[in-house]
Order: sequence, then C-alpha cells, then structure tokens
Amino acid sequence: MSFFGKNIKKIRGVKGLSQQAFAELFDLKRATLGAYEEGRSEPKIDTLIKIANFFSIPIGDLLTAELTVNKLLQFKDDLTLQAEKVEKEELASVPLITDVNSGEYVKYFDKKNFINDLPMMQLPLNLSKNFRAFTVSNLEMSMHDKGLYPKDIVVGEYVPSAIIPKLNNGDLVLVLVKNELILRRFYVAKKEVVLRADHKNIDDKTFNLADVKELWRIRYVFFKRLPELGDPLEDKLLFLEKEFAKLKNKI
Repeated sequence: MSFFGKNIKKIRGVKGLSQQAFAELFDLKRATLGAYEEGRSEPKIDTLIKIANFFSIPIGDLLTAELTVNKLLQFKDDLTLQAEKVEKEELASVPLITDVNSGEYVKYFDKKNFINDLPMMQLPLNLSKNFRAFTVSNLEMSMHDKGLYPKDIVVGEYVPSAIIPKLNNGDLVLVLVKNELILRRFYVAKKEVVLRADHKNIDDKTFNLADVKELWRIRYVFFKRLPELGDPLEDKLLFLEKEFAKLKNKI
C-alpha cells in the first residue's frame, strides 16, 4: 500500500480544501477521493500525474513516504500553514435523500457505494452515530398550518432492528418498509407497525414489523421557511391587555 491517501489528505489540510473541493479539481467523485484517503483504493496513473503536476510534487514522493508540512511547503510556495494553525472541527457527512434520488434509494439503500455518491450535508453531529437526511415532499406531517412542509429537511438517527419495538409511540420516524420510504409517526402493537400522519385526512399505514428494512428516528429539522416562534396564547393575552387599556382610557 502506498502513502498516497495519507499524503493527499495532508495536502488538503495544508491547502484548506474540503474533500468535495479537492475532488472537483481533478474531476473525481468525493466518494472516490474518500476511498483513496482511507487506503481502500489506489489512483489511476493519469490521476496521480495530474495531482503531482498541480502541486509540483514528484510522483515518487507522493507514493513512497509520508510527506511533512515543511516538505509540502518546499514544493509549492502558495501552500499555506494557516490550516495547521487553526484547529478544525470535523463535521459529520450526512447522506441526503431527495425527490430526485428517493426512488433509487429504495432499491440501493444497502449499497455502500450508492450511499457514498448521495449528496452530503455537513453537520455538527456525533461522528460515532449513523444519520440520514430526508427532504420532505408532501403535506402528510402538517396540521393547522403547523408541522413539516415540502422542502423542509429532517435528519434521523439510525435505529437497529432490535431496538425498533422499544421506540416510544408517537416518535417521528423515517421508515423504509417494503418498497416505500415513509415519514410519519410510529406506533407499534405486537408484531405490527402503524405509521400515522399528522394531517387528519391521511389514512394510517400498517405493516408487519418484519417488513421494516430500516428505520431512522428524527432528531433534527431544518425548516425552509422561518417557523412561528411566538406563543399564540401569550399573543392573545397581550392583545386583550391592550384592548382593556384602550377601554380604560375612554372611561
């Protein structure tokens, strides 16, 4: 195994480039670059030549030894130590399921290469846990102008199959069951799962627990619109207080 993966990761750090930005420089997929850095794959010769030429680094140095920051700075003057001076927080890369790729996700949800090629959201989440992001596409989880609307994004934490029966009734979940990807509230009774929408005109969906392929408990929500943050009761009391004040002044 060569030192190529470690070295390009070091170059990215010194240069301050994300995996996506580095990959785009050389017409690579981000997942491919990730495989290089993790030592799961080696580059084609033409890719190796492009990277070596771009940073003015001898190919032999890229492959045969772990490069130091000082040595990288000798190769090209515009490489900077700024990234070394600032401690960077490593963010979780969360695969995002959208209207465009949801049909393919149902087919290939268990294929690592497919998951790695999904668009990614960089979020400050626990790196030891597994998450999925999902773009809301309907009004099933809306009620009385509240709730989730199309283009809102929910982020779910993976729930192992053994834990699914222990979930609290009413938890908001993203479920892959049979050939459907469903965002609803979760209820379980014996060996059946009931998925219930917040919208009052949507019927429940009931499945056998064994039909659930994977389940993600929703932990975070990103609203496309600004949610109403005021307290309706407090607003009404304030309105009444003002009206009483007006009446008092008239008396």
